[in-house]
Amino acid sequence: MNIGILGLGVMGRSLALNFERNGYSVAAYDVNLRFDKSLFKDRNITVFASLEELVRALNTPRCILMMVPAGKPVDQAIVSIKPYLGEGDILIDGGNSFFVDTERRIRNLKGDGIRFIGMGVSGGESGALLGPSLMPGGPESAWTQLRPMLEAISARADDGVPCVSWMGKGGSGHYVKMVHNGIEYGDMQLIAEIYDLLHRGAKISNGELAEIFSAWNERDLKSYLIEITSNILRRLDGATGKSLVDLILDEAAQKGTGRWTSQNSLDVGALVPTIHAAVEMRLLSSLKSERVMASKLLDSSTSEFSGNKEQLLNFAEQALYASKITSYAQGFALLRSASKEYKFDFHYADIARIWRAGCIIRASLLDDIVLAFEREPELSNLLFDDSFRAIVSNNQRAWREVVKTAIDLGIPLMAVSTSLAYFDAYRSERLPANLIQAQRDYFGAHTYRRVDQEGVFHTKWV
Repeated sequence: MNIGILGLGVMGRSLALNFERNGYSVAAYDVNLRFDKSLFKDRNITVFASLEELVRALNTPRCILMMVPAGKPVDQAIVSIKPYLGEGDILIDGGNSFFVDTERRIRNLKGDGIRFIGMGVSGGESGALLGPSLMPGGPESAWTQLRPMLEAISARADDGVPCVSWMGKGGSGHYVKMVHNGIEYGDMQLIAEIYDLLHRGAKISNGELAEIFSAWNERDLKSYLIEITSNILRRLDGATGKSLVDLILDEAAQKGTGRWTSQNSLDVGALVPTIHAAVEMRLLSSLKSERVMASKLLDSSTSEFSGNKEQLLNFAEQALYASKITSYAQGFALLRSASKEYKFDFHYADIARIWRAGCIIRASLLDDIVLAFEREPELSNLLFDDSFRAIVSNNQRAWREVVKTAIDLGIPLMAVSTSLAYFDAYRSERLPANLIQAQRDYFGAHTYRRVDQEGVFHTKWV
């Protein structure tokens, strides 16, 4: 058989069906089957009773895709299947593993001749079934064998290009997926904040907002997340007839990839304040009981919006797009820093290209990002690209008006305002770090440099 899949949860079985639909025979196994195997009826998919049987059924060199939860389950799966594998076999981890764990597993299996691949898979259940965005990385010798299969099952952008590309050595594939998820966190938070400003702040109904987001999805903001937001806002609860989104508890869960992005950015010295804000707001949302108490103890009254709603909607669209651009700019700047730190040798146009379809952050904006990196492969920041610089500059007034309106209404725009502050700080020729450095020298004799003389200086301040 052509490929083995270990783990038949939602993603595993959806990928099995995807491989089979594209002409590949699938050997499958799960330690605890929890679905009706009739799903695979009349398909070239065989569920085996043991890992040994699965491995024996595969062509050599064998290719096995693990779709198990990140962390210890991956290590346990490797221990279970390793005795049956031989030199040259390919073992793929398609879960959301931390890239450092992937690099450790590559090293541990190298001595046995087993090629371990860390592959980011984005798109959720529908993406896995119909075409995901795939981000494989590890020993490059495996790419020749994997490429036809992965290109066959991946999503296709509008120009027909498959949304899969070789990311590089080591844990590069899982690193790119981690940054993808960090950008996803930022994007979702930005959208949620604009929704909150318009719904809670300006009292625009969910039904109206569904149409507004639908209209936005026909313009610059066209993206999967804007599309599903429109659909969510349109949905009514069958039991109550109320807008379903208003009945959902305001606590946002997270599985860790956004937090990893935030943490790793500090390790490599990259700026991702929009992603930081998104992670922090998820943490803040989990403090539900404290927030309820604070709303009673602290003055939680807000002003009524009395401005022009049509103008606010226009400003909100522009502010969201400008914030989105800065969020993507931060994500790609992080990839650039990581490429240098870990010697990944990323090709940024390729990364943007495979995110154009199948994945959660797919957006028309990515076509422009591809062009930006094709014009300048080592572009240090998307804001330096002529097209993006013009957009953000033109949207500045709207961006500021939205933040000021939210402040007046008491609506928190943590990610939107942080994105604007990042933009303002990044374009500031002079920042107040001179005072910070003076303070450090005052209390710790940490020294400083001057703008008018070469060398390192220390002052006895008192």
